[in-house]
Amino acid sequence: MSRARKPASPFRYFKSSPEVIRLVVMIYVRFPLSLRNVEDLVFE
Repeated sequence: MSRARKPASPFRYFKSSPEVIRLVVMIYVRFPLSLRNVEDLVFE
């Protein structure tokens, strides 16, 4: 009987939490900002 493998998390190589990564991606996609602008917003 083979065990079903749990799919690997797409966030496994990042040190930030998945919630923060999702928020940053959402901001980057939703608003016409450069990546540097998004970085600055998250840093604040």
